[in-house]
Amino acid sequence: MSASLPAEFLKSSPDFRSCPEPKFPEYAFIGRSNVGKSSLINMLTGRKSLAKTSGQPGKTQLINHFMIEKSWYLADLPGYGFAKVSKKMRGEFDKMIRSYCANRENLINLFVLVDSRHEPQKNDIEFMKWLSENGLPFSIVLTKIDKLNPTKLRSNRSAYEKQLLNHWEELPQIFISSATGKVGREELISFIHHWNQELADHFPSAR
Repeated sequence: MSASLPAEFLKSSPDFRSCPEPKFPEYAFIGRSNVGKSSLINMLTGRKSLAKTSGQPGKTQLINHFMIEKSWYLADLPGYGFAKVSKKMRGEFDKMIRSYCANRENLINLFVLVDSRHEPQKNDIEFMKWLSENGLPFSIVLTKIDKLNPTKLRSNRSAYEKQLLNHWEELPQIFISSATGKVGREELISFIHHWNQELADHFPSAR
């Protein structure tokens, strides 16, 4: 797989109505603040600064769209659960994210990023439950696996699976990733390419 994918920033949108025309399949990335989302997007595309990385959590406050390989959209969504913004602003982010997820007609999959170093977090589980209840397809990406030894990673992954099986009979697909070691890049891109191929008839512009 090539070192980088053709990628360009398209626009930042305050809500789903302002997003680019839905003529390409779209894959969205979301997670709690500081989960490593920007680093993962940069790793995935092979571009060091496509998505802005910041030491300040909660920096992404709009829906940022990128055109990848001239055939699919990547949407970088605001992080949820950031404690240092006002309750009102958290509520606005939450409303924006949920209305985007529920109304974006070309959305193929949401990649929900969770920090592999931590046990399942309440707001991650609640968000996934909401996605499931609304019939929205999602996968889980365990990030920062380079920070854990294999035993701890297995233990934390097992804890997530156990929690999820309390709510679902079948687990969503789980990817593991490390932006520094490019772990998971090939699997994520293959997943996206597979669905682009499967849905080619629905998106003539993407051919």
